[in-house]
Amino acid sequence: MAASASMVLWAFAHPLIKDRRDMTETKLQTRRLAALRTPNGLSEEALREVPAGLTAVLADVMALFVKTKNFHWHVSGPHFRDYHRMFDEQSAELMAMVDPLAERARKLGGATLRSIGQVGRLQSLLDNDADYVSPQDMLAELREDNGSLVSRMRALHGVCDEHGDVATASLLENWIDEGEGRVWFLFEAGRRGNG
Repeated sequence: MAASASMVLWAFAHPLIKDRRDMTETKLQTRRLAALRTPNGLSEEALREVPAGLTAVLADVMALFVKTKNFHWHVSGPHFRDYHRMFDEQSAELMAMVDPLAERARKLGGATLRSIGQVGRLQSLLDNDADYVSPQDMLAELREDNGSLVSRMRALHGVCDEHGDVATASLLENWIDEGEGRVWFLFEAGRRGNG
């Protein structure tokens, strides 16, 4: 009798289970097609502007990383060891920013970089493909580029403040401080004489 009762229950429940599976599959398909919209309390405007700003900063970070590595590989002269190491340390700081920048943009529902070509279209910093760059020019160029990156991050911090995006602003504050540190080291390393 227990077997027949369970068969009756199964016969009754089976269509409900199938309907539930169909409904669940439809919901899953809808979720898969939906844009990433993590609930976070930020406005639609913030969810457009902040990820776009993060992606632009990311393009500059990647461009500056490549330039810093370029100079790391090609520096020469009496201060080779010091500059070679400093450029390597600075490129590591920049590389450490890449994933958090991209993931923050995605967390807010935005897209992020998909190719080197997109980096080239979005970057505001100029590349340097010269066969030879003097160590002093390397220091000066990296100092200016890091300063420009800091300025771009400060501008994005202002956008975050306008929209109450404390989490992104907090990330930017640390990176701004690191960027100011890179500018300082490059400035001091490039000073000549007593002035």
